Amino acid sequence: MDRRKELKAWYKQMKPEMGVFMILSPTKDKCYLEGTQDLKGTLNSTKFKLNFGNHPNKELQQDWKKYGEVRFTIRVLETLQYDKDETKTDYSEELAILKYLWEEKLQKKGLTFYNARGV
Repeated sequence: MDRRKELKAWYKQMKPEMGVFMILSPTKDKCYLEGTQDLKGTLNSTKFKLNFGNHPNKELQQDWKKYGEVRFTIRVLETLQYDKDETKTDYSEELAILKYLWEEKLQKKGLTFYNARGV
């Protein structure tokens, strides 16, 4: 029973890497950006959804199906560090700002974006 409590406590202390990632279609110079508090989990989930045809961004999903996974580049653009204040658990505002900054940078490089609603 002690081992179970120990593992539970360890799990609660784990801090997944968070940040902004990009899925780039070099064919169209178009990208999809997402900010997340769990980069590894969200990347795995996103690839799974795209490969099985049920990603919520329909435009990205159509291109993924049309051109295939090999034509896309998936890259972590920037990670966000945890605050020294251990009580802080919600980083959604910081991630939204970071995503916005990357949108500006990529727009200046001539990239367009898969629209947020995916319609």
